[in-house]
Amino acid sequence: MRVLAILPVKSFDQSKQRLAAELTAGPRRAIAEAMFSDVLTALRRSASIDEILVVSSDNAAQQIGGGHGATVLEDAGEGHNEAATLGIRHAIEVGADRVLCVPGDCPLLDPAELDALIARPFGPPSALIIPDRHGTGTNALLLSPPDALTPSFGPDSCARHQRLAIEQGATPEVIQVATLALDVDTPDDLTALQETLATSHGGAAHTRGMLSQLLRSRA
Repeated sequence: MRVLAILPVKSFDQSKQRLAAELTAGPRRAIAEAMFSDVLTALRRSASIDEILVVSSDNAAQQIGGGHGATVLEDAGEGHNEAATLGIRHAIEVGADRVLCVPGDCPLLDPAELDALIARPFGPPSALIIPDRHGTGTNALLLSPPDALTPSFGPDSCARHQRLAIEQGATPEVIQVATLALDVDTPDDLTALQETLATSHGGAAHTRGMLSQLLRSRA
């Protein structure tokens, strides 16, 4: 069973705009890069992922991805769903049986939880939908086969993905994965991440270091 992880990444310079009230452009970019690096590290440490595919038009993202041993695919910067779809096409071309579409801003991702998710019994075609901490958005999709579902990330996408899976002939299942629940888009998300990191040890090394550096610079 060949599993390919798809990691779409938009330009770091344009990322995390909703954090603008808290952080200037430089720190926003630095945090985005740090979170991306932590997600790559977790994927690389997973025993269940056979290939990591970074889909991005951003040169820095491509270089970081390549440094982690990922396959890099250029996209036109048209959006997250378009990049994920491009990744799915690549997965089919290389003969992958399943794909994991995962974002670059879930730095708490635990390889052991990821392996447990992939090891769940399933009957294709299936779409495992991993919601965000609010239960409305989608933070990851595990699709078997890769084209079991057309990705439609965005607001209220958890319910939308369930509906689309049924319409496209796949069996949907919503799965809670604690370390995939927290993505960082808003100041509240950033606060929740800082609080979680303060009460835990290990993991998210790049993000921990970057946030510590930012706190020291503000002191």
